[in-house]
Amino acid sequence: MRQGKLIIFSAPSGSGKSTIVNFLMEKHPELRLAFSISCTSRAPRGTERNGVEYFFLTADEFRNKIRNGEFLEYEEVYPGRFYGTLKSQVEHQMAEGQNVVFDVDVKGGCNIKKKYGNKALSLFVQPPSIDELRRRLIARHTDQPEVIEQRLSKAGYELSFASKFDHVIVNSVLPDAEKEAFELVRRFVEEENH
Repeated sequence: MRQGKLIIFSAPSGSGKSTIVNFLMEKHPELRLAFSISCTSRAPRGTERNGVEYFFLTADEFRNKIRNGEFLEYEEVYPGRFYGTLKSQVEHQMAEGQNVVFDVDVKGGCNIKKKYGNKALSLFVQPPSIDELRRRLIARHTDQPEVIEQRLSKAGYELSFASKFDHVIVNSVLPDAEKEAFELVRRFVEEENH
């Protein structure tokens, strides 16, 4: 069985990254894409199950794994609330022939790319402009105005990382961006490792 590869997606909030990732996962099973299953120190919500949506750890278990260097990347989102990706889980999924998809922040994306080199494809999804990003965030009706402003100010910082990614997909027209992402991912998973 062929070893799987890694596909990293990063983008400012509202760029359409999740929509593009969902399109690839749902419409293109031939790509053998699977999300990396992350760990979190928060409690399960609703019908979430351990080992399916997340691996649920206590904050102390999470800190022990950090000390032991078991995470590929992690973040303390709030004090005592951690999210992270275990190296062992990613290696297991790759060994199973899955092409592992990461939906991560720009720093996490750069760190994963640095660690895995040509086994990883890093894609940055970019809005056509900050004004368009503002329009999309407002149209979602999910955030208060002050949250939208926070997301926009963070977007400026995130956009400064775009050149560190293998490819930048400008999401002006969603079907075009989806097609571009598909072509980039398809070529990457089909090529032999050198």
